[in-house]
Amino acid sequence: MLTQAQPRTPQRSQAVLSEAQPDPLQTEPAPPQADFEPARLKHASSRRQSVIMIGFESSGKSALFRGLTGDDTGEEANFRGSTLMARRGRLTSAIDLVDLPGIRSSDDSRTTRTALEAVMDADIVILVVRATHVARELPLLLKSVDLTDKRVLLVLTFTDKIAADSAELEQYLANRLSIPFLAVDARRITLLDRSELLSLLTMAGTVGTETGEQLNIPIPAIGPQTTWLEHPIWGRALSLMLMILLFAVPVYLAYMLSSWLQPLVDQGVIGPLKEVFEGSPVLLHSFLVGDYGVLTLGLYSFLWAFPVVLLLGISVALVEESGLKDRITDSLDRPMRAIGLSGRDLIPVLSGFGCNVVAVFQSRACSQCTRKSCVSLIAFGSACSYQIGAALSVFGSAGHPGLFLPYIFVIGLVGALHTKVWNRAQDRLDVQTYQSLSYLQKPTMRAVSWRLRTVIKQFLLQAMPIFIVICLVAAGLQLTGLMSWLSAVARPLLQLLHLPSEAASGIIFSIIRKDGLLVLNQGEGELLQSMQAGQIFLLVYLASTFTACLVTLWTVRKEMGWSFAAALAGKQMITSLVSSVVIMLVAIYV
Repeated sequence: MLTQAQPRTPQRSQAVLSEAQPDPLQTEPAPPQADFEPARLKHASSRRQSVIMIGFESSGKSALFRGLTGDDTGEEANFRGSTLMARRGRLTSAIDLVDLPGIRSSDDSRTTRTALEAVMDADIVILVVRATHVARELPLLLKSVDLTDKRVLLVLTFTDKIAADSAELEQYLANRLSIPFLAVDARRITLLDRSELLSLLTMAGTVGTETGEQLNIPIPAIGPQTTWLEHPIWGRALSLMLMILLFAVPVYLAYMLSSWLQPLVDQGVIGPLKEVFEGSPVLLHSFLVGDYGVLTLGLYSFLWAFPVVLLLGISVALVEESGLKDRITDSLDRPMRAIGLSGRDLIPVLSGFGCNVVAVFQSRACSQCTRKSCVSLIAFGSACSYQIGAALSVFGSAGHPGLFLPYIFVIGLVGALHTKVWNRAQDRLDVQTYQSLSYLQKPTMRAVSWRLRTVIKQFLLQAMPIFIVICLVAAGLQLTGLMSWLSAVARPLLQLLHLPSEAASGIIFSIIRKDGLLVLNQGEGELLQSMQAGQIFLLVYLASTFTACLVTLWTVRKEMGWSFAAALAGKQMITSLVSSVVIMLVAIYV
């Protein structure tokens, strides 16, 4: 077996299909895989070969995966975090190619641990490293991944960023490495690239002792563009403003869309459904078209949640695909560390404004020492689409729509303090992981649509089923009278806060679902219009923060266990009550 890489000629390095030429992998079905399948990789047994790609975030693995398999599952992205879920595709009739989540050096996040553990089951490991950063990233990658007795192949990406002919880089590496390698532009994989990689798989060998040493690459690289976001004085303020705009605008547009659609859906869908089930058995009527019916509340909740999830998904995809996401999170890393989080934890927190359930799933990419803090902030401070829509509706019905902006500000501020106070043991974060500036690029429709499909799939297959279960539970509580009993229990608390006891149902219903706030609109807003602005603000704040809704708590329980979910709910109740007392005193004396 050949273990020493052979340098390729400059002519081979330039043998890339131009953009004017059709790429067979992108315009036609892949040729018969047997034509490309090296005989040495064919198995007499039925077990398929597992070839696993691993590399740091933003190394180009996703684009490489798509180009090699022909599957529309990898994306052209020059940014960190392009792969959050491991993906499997067919490289040949006997070889599976697996794209693992991008790892971070010295990181203990769930995605990084999953990636490192998966290497143990690989037949062949493909190390994916940016050619522009190979001198730094290859030694770090070899140090992070256990490659003992593993057959290894190196693939260099971003060769288009090398400010010279890549043949010189290949010649240098051929003289230093003990494993074969391939240098490609991952966004423009050709049949020739694919064929050569399959040939090099037969030559994959074990890593030599010299490979892990620092490399002195003689080739200059085109560095990532610098922007105002990296400015030492204005960078953080600009990043914060940009982040607010990128998430505030989609939320506002989604609210406008849902407000326009709601009467149409009420008249054209929900109304007719109620008529169909009019006179049906009480049990069937309650569970399908009652106040918490699957068909009524389920459709209504979808109407208010899906536009926010959709538009936020588009916004996040554009930010991630352009590379701006990493610039923003890097800029805000230090302020986030003041409350026990890192800049990267901002992404799940902001995603929570669309759906808390999706955000809790995304927190898997957080470090183990920050994930609990991140989930805590999501549960308290990330006002989900249901909560936003309901709060806007209540403030509007009360004649005080201007309360919404201070409401969001106070929730965010108290949420940050809540996270800081209850997670003090996690304030001391590990040493920052290896990071480098992301390359900025123009987002492609193909990449954005793929990311959007992922978000929508999570919402429909993970969040909505839980919502439906909660609808059934709430309908059962109402049917048995337990809901009225719980409302009676909450009345003393409201009286203590100088709030009308008639609003107790809004508190109870919001614990089940955040859109339970909408019951405060009872009597066409008569109750709200009888209250002062400070009381309305306090009531909506208390209903929003008293605890995470059952949907979110159930998801946290699935991800992190019963004990953490229970502790999370208890701590949030304490913070909510204490802060509500402060808000009451401010409303009375200021």
